[in-house]
Amino acid sequence: MTRAHDAVLVIVPAWNESRNVGKTVREILAVDAGYHVAVVDDGSVDDTAQVADEAGATVLRLPFNLGVGGAMRTGFTYAHRKGYRRAIQVDADGQHNPADIEKVLAGLNDADISIGARFSDVGDYEVRGPRRWAMVVLARIVSRVAKTRLTDVTSGFRAANAKAIAQYVSYYPSEYLGDTLDSLVVACHAGLTVTQVPVAMRPRMHGNPSQGPIGSTVYLARSVLALGLALLRRPRRLARSEDAA
Repeated sequence: MTRAHDAVLVIVPAWNESRNVGKTVREILAVDAGYHVAVVDDGSVDDTAQVADEAGATVLRLPFNLGVGGAMRTGFTYAHRKGYRRAIQVDADGQHNPADIEKVLAGLNDADISIGARFSDVGDYEVRGPRRWAMVVLARIVSRVAKTRLTDVTSGFRAANAKAIAQYVSYYPSEYLGDTLDSLVVACHAGLTVTQVPVAMRPRMHGNPSQGPIGSTVYLARSVLALGLALLRRPRRLARSEDAA
């Protein structure tokens, strides 16, 4: 049996994803049976937990919905306690292709955090209007903080090494966009390095994402606010013991 510190923990946050999560877990394990999959059931009121368990995942149940940030912090806390040195987020809705997990993980050879970027000349993922403008502006600002060019700082398809896992346990916000923007900015302030690799996104298997003109405009305003708050936060640095991990 693969020891935790040698294995990759695939963290799958899921809220009412009973129609999608089973296929997602099976796809992950089909890519590499050595992956350890932890589905964080974020207070679902459907059969998400049961479906994930039957598909072969370890299920971490939250008593009520905390959002993606809360679910991911739970996953990273589990990874830290179990001694995993690499962890990666894969969303339950099927948009993240498990075949790209190894590609995103490979980015950890050069950095502490590796982002699967949707806007790097791979695939046909497209966003228009205010939402796209926001993503471009956010990427440019965060690129300066990270001291490297990033094109997709709101992608949840990202991997973390042991240092990043420890940082996320210390600070991983649950508020809107905190799981992507805020966590990334604070990690950079803590001295962690970031890279990105190109990936192609897939359509959501079931259910509809909340998009549209009004939703996109709200996204623009809230994302700018979220980034502003992230940049104002006091930088945190990991303890020396964690830096040495």
